[in-house]
Amino acid sequence: MNCRRHGSKPTIALWMLVAVADVAILASTGLLAILLVLTALAVVVGVGVVAARSLGRPDPEPAKVVVRRRS
Repeated sequence: MNCRRHGSKPTIALWMLVAVADVAILASTGLLAILLVLTALAVVVGVGVVAARSLGRPDPEPAKVVVRRRS
């Protein structure tokens, strides 16, 4: 049986190493790439908010037609 607990020190150290590598990759690509990624993220979030609002809004009821007779 495997009785290894979650969150052991080697696992945390490995994920910290991955995080440091991610930061190094982002730093090496430059500020422009980071801004492009953040802009794309903002656009995706904005489109998601607009879609959620439009889906959550009920359909408008058609206006009642009043027929008047001429005398």
